[in-house]
Amino acid sequence: MNATRRTLIHGACALLLAASLPALAATTVADVRFDDTATVQGQALKLNGAGLRTKVIFKVYALGLYLPEKKTTASDILATQGARRVQIVTLRDLSSEDFGDAFMKGLNANTDQAERTRLLSQTKTFGEMFASIPGLKKGDVLLVDWIPGTGTVCTLNGKQIGQTVPELAFYNAILRIWIGDKPADTDLKPKLLGG
Repeated sequence: MNATRRTLIHGACALLLAASLPALAATTVADVRFDDTATVQGQALKLNGAGLRTKVIFKVYALGLYLPEKKTTASDILATQGARRVQIVTLRDLSSEDFGDAFMKGLNANTDQAERTRLLSQTKTFGEMFASIPGLKKGDVLLVDWIPGTGTVCTLNGKQIGQTVPELAFYNAILRIWIGDKPADTDLKPKLLGG
């Protein structure tokens, strides 16, 4: 067998082998890697979009939104059935007060008074979660998962924090912080919508 033919055969074998391996695709935002898929309570989710939250000139966190299937509008995302995930990776140290205040500001900007009143007990429970941690350090990973039949579950670096919040309306209120009519970051919203 001549060298050229051997090279072609080895090249073809390498391509076949590479094609048979699962793709390990990911999206990178500010050096933070978001896998293209995630699993929440056994349900496979797809990365709908990921982007950077900035405040003034500072990078605050990278955020990825995972859904059962890709959606391009806020209304379709809020109507999605099944599990969902928001993955936040902090890019700077944040006190629990700063993070909690930003959360409340985003929640209040994207809900009306009647909804805020209806969600008051869930918001209080969620606020207690922020009070239970001293803050977030650069590189921390906060997952905010919606698990059907269970509720909103938060984990920080793999450990559950706070209590489960059972109402879907509350999880949707959280999502509207980033994809609502008055998002926390107008540059981040279109990226989460798959733009």
